[in-house]
Amino acid sequence: MAGSVNKVILIGNLGKDPEVRSFENGGKIANFTLATTESWKDQATGERKSITDWHNISVRKSGLAGIAEQYLKKGMSVYVEGRLRTREYTTKEGEKKYITEVLADEFTMLSARSDNQGAPAAASAPVATSAPATDYSVNESDDLPF
Repeated sequence: MAGSVNKVILIGNLGKDPEVRSFENGGKIANFTLATTESWKDQATGERKSITDWHNISVRKSGLAGIAEQYLKKGMSVYVEGRLRTREYTTKEGEKKYITEVLADEFTMLSARSDNQGAPAAASAPVATSAPATDYSVNESDDLPF
């Protein structure tokens, strides 16, 4: 096999409204956090358990960043597709830090939590990608064998 693959697909909820930076040349970058939650049934106790992971998302395509700025809001369910990137930065104190983020190539708004009473946001907003607008959430009553 030649080459390598760096591909990330996430479906989760926005932790906050996107932070958008605009540049003199008209370009934009949007950054937001996305929470993904994995849940399962403990086989020993029968208790439902879950763990939430937080992902840093960076939208560097100016047009897509504008759509994120206009339509994405805290709590919305979003499908994000992109690639992982780790970068280094220096704090004001001179300390080197590293951050791993998802560079989003595309996203799809799956729902609006409070604005449209759960109606899909894609119905009222332009589609930002060709990815399927499907909610892949797991039914809490599913008893998975693994």
